[in-house]
Amino acid sequence: MAQARISAKASEGAQQQQQQQQQQSGGQLRGRFYRSTSMADRSSRLLENLDQLELRVEAFRDAASAMEQEKEILLEMIHNIQNSQDMRHISEGEREELNLTANRLMGRTLTVEVSVETIRNAQQQESLLHATKMIDEIVNKLLDDLEDAKMRLMSLYGACTSDVPAGPIDQKFQSVVIGCAIEDQKKIKRRLETLLRNLENSEKSITLLEHQKSSVRQSCNSKQD
Repeated sequence: MAQARISAKASEGAQQQQQQQQQQSGGQLRGRFYRSTSMADRSSRLLENLDQLELRVEAFRDAASAMEQEKEILLEMIHNIQNSQDMRHISEGEREELNLTANRLMGRTLTVEVSVETIRNAQQQESLLHATKMIDEIVNKLLDDLEDAKMRLMSLYGACTSDVPAGPIDQKFQSVVIGCAIEDQKKIKRRLETLLRNLENSEKSITLLEHQKSSVRQSCNSKQD
């Protein structure tokens, strides 16, 4: 009887131990499952935060790029005022005072440093250098033949715009620009726009000056008659 009771106790203990092991095993499985779910939720939240930050980063770059353009526009406007025909037709004292103000504004504008770096691969870098060189070659010959330089710049600009160009397109320049990064394409187009705008203002100044000279000559001839 004693031996039977001992065997029964041993059997009962073995069953209890087996049940405990099963409970522990189930708890571990449940623990793993809960941890897995928690990690997935955490990963999803982090990814959502990064997506929101990416939108803010792009908006930040766009704002900085807009400030770059605004700086260029301000400097161009100040320069145009200093070299306008109106500045030539005021008294020396007034011109000196206005130039001092213009220089002060230009100096304050130049104190603002804004730089948006463009990420480029090797091919895009090479294309940018090639496009810049093609524009510089024309700019360096502006004084030699203003009209020819203007026509060539217009053909380069036509290669950068999606609108129907008014004149011929430089196909070689177009293939070079296509190889540039998107941000560089926009900057190249803006540079050409600025150059053409300055050329147009120069032509107007020259035309006005020639007209004034002609009027003076006619007035002198009339007095002589």
